[in-house]
Amino acid sequence: MNPSKFEIKVDDLRGPEIAGLLSEHLRCMALVTPSESMHALNLDKLRQPNITFWSVWDGGGLAGCGALKELDPRHGEVKSMRTAKAYLRRGVGGAMLEYIIAEANRRGYRRLSLETGAIEYFHPAHGLYKKFGFTPCGHFADYREDPNSVFMTKEL
Repeated sequence: MNPSKFEIKVDDLRGPEIAGLLSEHLRCMALVTPSESMHALNLDKLRQPNITFWSVWDGGGLAGCGALKELDPRHGEVKSMRTAKAYLRRGVGGAMLEYIIAEANRRGYRRLSLETGAIEYFHPAHGLYKKFGFTPCGHFADYREDPNSVFMTKEL
């Protein structure tokens, strides 16, 4: 699959496909993450003015999603990265992350950060983020140090 063939578009979070993917995301995160360490956002929390949410499409199929939260005028946070099961290991996450980085640059952010899980389940995500130049960092924004979290950042 050629990642450039994906269509990435701003999503209003009202479609049944995205609601289903995000419900699956929250269920999955609840299975692998202690509740006090789970930072995945539900539909209502994603509908905030400082968050832009995108869905990734392959023709008529929803392939994944991602979001960018503005922490301040120079710092953004990657949120809600998820690939639909049928599209795993087909370049969806990379296409979405590349898009988010480009948007962060367009907005003039100087830094892009993220929080993800620490257990083996999240190792593929760690690899993706490292591939795009993210490096480990301390907690940021409203997060606190947590052995179940990995914090990463990228200077832009």
